[in-house]
Amino acid sequence: MKHYPDGKRELVAVLELKSQKGPSFGNNINNRTEEVLGSAYDLWTAYREGAFRTSPSPWLGYMLLLEDCEGSRRSVRNNEPHFEVFPEFKGASYIERYRQTCLRLVRERVYSEVCYLLAKEEDRAKPRNYSEPDEILSGYRFLRSLCSHLSNFYEIA
Repeated sequence: MKHYPDGKRELVAVLELKSQKGPSFGNNINNRTEEVLGSAYDLWTAYREGAFRTSPSPWLGYMLLLEDCEGSRRSVRNNEPHFEVFPEFKGASYIERYRQTCLRLVRERVYSEVCYLLAKEEDRAKPRNYSEPDEILSGYRFLRSLCSHLSNFYEIA
């Protein structure tokens, strides 16, 4: 939120942060996907309807931290009673399913940027204890985009 001396405020950026830890990956992936889509849809609807008054188009970011473990790496069985699953999801692990979802969030312009990180429970005390499964969804790209957007409103050293 940008505050001006005259009391005017503008919404300039919104961050949504989520994490998921096992073992219930199957129960939670649909919930996380519905949440991330619903949050973005709500924000863009409010923006379209003028809820943020004179605010410019906000930067919308989503960061997901997923536990990197046997359960998230295991191939997932598909249930296709009515329609075929897209090829990229057939037999894909939860890590890959989330990656595909995050890529779509960026490519469909639902979010300005998405950062997708994996971390192992046993590595939590180590420095830089995460991995980035896709360059397009990297922390560097995410932060570079956010800083670039914010530089339009603030002096960033």
